[in-house]
Amino acid sequence: MLTISQKRMAYLYQAVTLGSVRAAADKLNVAPSAVSRQIALLEEELVMTLIERHRKGVKVTPAGEVVLEHYRESLSHQEDCLAKLNALRGLHSGHISLAVGEGFVGDLMSQPLPEFNRQYPTLTVSVTMGGSSEVLRQVEQDQAHIGLLFHPPSHPKIRMQVAQRHPLCVIVSPQHPLLALHRAVSFEEAIDFPYVLQEGHFGVRQLLAIAEFQQQVRLSPVVTTNSIAVMKNFVRSGMGVTFLPAFVVAREVEDGQLCTIDIEHAVLASAEAQIITRLGRQLSPAPSVLLQHLMAWMRAFK
Repeated sequence: MLTISQKRMAYLYQAVTLGSVRAAADKLNVAPSAVSRQIALLEEELVMTLIERHRKGVKVTPAGEVVLEHYRESLSHQEDCLAKLNALRGLHSGHISLAVGEGFVGDLMSQPLPEFNRQYPTLTVSVTMGGSSEVLRQVEQDQAHIGLLFHPPSHPKIRMQVAQRHPLCVIVSPQHPLLALHRAVSFEEAIDFPYVLQEGHFGVRQLLAIAEFQQQVRLSPVVTTNSIAVMKNFVRSGMGVTFLPAFVVAREVEDGQLCTIDIEHAVLASAEAQIITRLGRQLSPAPSVLLQHLMAWMRAFK
């Protein structure tokens, strides 16, 4: 029976993940020719082309994606096995990888993660930030055990563990004329003013794109950014408005720096914060405990 070399799959994984054979060689501390040779041998064994080489690097083929999926599954099973062995000695060690949207960081670090750390001081956690597309990618490819993000698109390989509705609001400065209306505003009224928006791979922007299509308008932001801090400062400085769920600016609202206004729009009102994992992945004890902790927090998260 044909067996697939773990070493050769590892070389393929690094080349595809990092985008080039040279980058993989640097990561693995070997010569680029060694990486190319191992991938070529794997292709010979399987009688399939696994990557396509371009001037800018490499791109995985459908056959290569099947091999990478098997490799990621094997790593996940190995991690699960080691974690279960550790669990037999008590939950005294383990590492958890979280991928989160930037808007969740403040709330995450103010309550659920400190509480978790107090309960399980020997467990370690890494937190990486990204847009919805990046969080989905990291969870799908087992780079993160758990994802926390805002209104992601449906994905066949992703399991939504819990969701909490958080409508999009117009975020304005305390002196903004929209506040004088003393009511919810329409989408058209909100975009009458200059505004800053996130880039397209963020859940907020993807949600706004649906509203844009439904209302048959064209969004033309004054500023586009991948930073919520930039969006908050844009509004605070009086340059215009933006669109975010209220929890992202809760501290600034409490301090009197920003204000929120509801939007009368069914799609924007349906937005959700979600906790996700990869469908079919059996989380080891440490990530599983954190998942339950975060799910309880999310259900109470307002």
